[in-house]
Amino acid sequence: MQRYFYRMMLAAAMLSCAAVISGCSNDDEEEELVGNWVKVSDFDGVARCSAVTFTVDNTVYVAAGGYGGYKYRLKDLWRYNEDSGTWTQMASMPDEAAARTYAVAFATEKYGYVGLGYDGDSYLRDFWRYDPSSDSWKKMNDFGGSARRAAVAFNVDGVGYVGCGYDGNHLKDFWRYDEGTDTWVSITSIGGSKRIGASAFVLNGIAYVVGGENNSNVVTDFWAFDPATESWTEKRELANTSDDDYDDDYSSIARSYGVAFTMNGLGYFTCGENAGSGATSTWEYNPSTDLWTERTACEAGTRSEAVGFSLNNRGFVLTGKSGTYQYDDMWEFFPMDEYDDAD
Repeated sequence: MQRYFYRMMLAAAMLSCAAVISGCSNDDEEEELVGNWVKVSDFDGVARCSAVTFTVDNTVYVAAGGYGGYKYRLKDLWRYNEDSGTWTQMASMPDEAAARTYAVAFATEKYGYVGLGYDGDSYLRDFWRYDPSSDSWKKMNDFGGSARRAAVAFNVDGVGYVGCGYDGNHLKDFWRYDEGTDTWVSITSIGGSKRIGASAFVLNGIAYVVGGENNSNVVTDFWAFDPATESWTEKRELANTSDDDYDDDYSSIARSYGVAFTMNGLGYFTCGENAGSGATSTWEYNPSTDLWTERTACEAGTRSEAVGFSLNNRGFVLTGKSGTYQYDDMWEFFPMDEYDDAD
């Protein structure tokens, strides 16, 4: 813990440098990237990919997913204890709930929600509510849109949003969940490309949707969602589109099935795949400048369909797949530390 608090103090002291670094080019091959990945306690459940995660009352949960090259699908639930770094198995989704891959999850103040996905035969549109206080599940009204897989979800100020994905066609519609009435409300679609396998993170009450693919090509448009106006704003494209140096390496940010999390007011995006090739580069997003900085590549190795979460300004990546192999390891990222290959 002493090491952790020292790192957080160091991170706060160096945040003022982030904007300066963000504008720099990564063309210099001699430049050593900042950031260090540390392997921590393994996930206790079955190694898996395409799982989901949600956080209720500062407690993280991981559910569902698949293993054995998608031969087997899961509907178990695990709770993470930050203090001890251990996992505890909780109540699995009910018998009438299908085991699934490519689901989505979000949380409100009291509950976690898991829904959509693929059960091996059909796309799903059901949604299930998990109550941590009773360790129990309840079926809620079906999703307002079509049954689908590989959608993206996020929650802002206790309100859940779900959109995009694939129902036989690529999609870009978005929906808000009204917890009080257990209903879904159609809202403005995300701009730009339709997409599956996108990722999302939330900073200062604004949600950001990044990555994904459309017709086997990664998308490069990047969008911010303001729940106050339910409107979308396009941010800088994830491509080398200017004559300036800042975006020379931006094409390596774009990917599908990546992992996003936040720390200290900044967003992080890592892992995933691009045109079937694994991506390990890690990028840091500064919302005040709308610029990305490359950090040390994920030392967990090439993997996609992993999950990530943020907890008390700590960022973690776990599970995922490479080819038909699934992972159960878990890694913590320290963005302001020097790289140390001994960790």
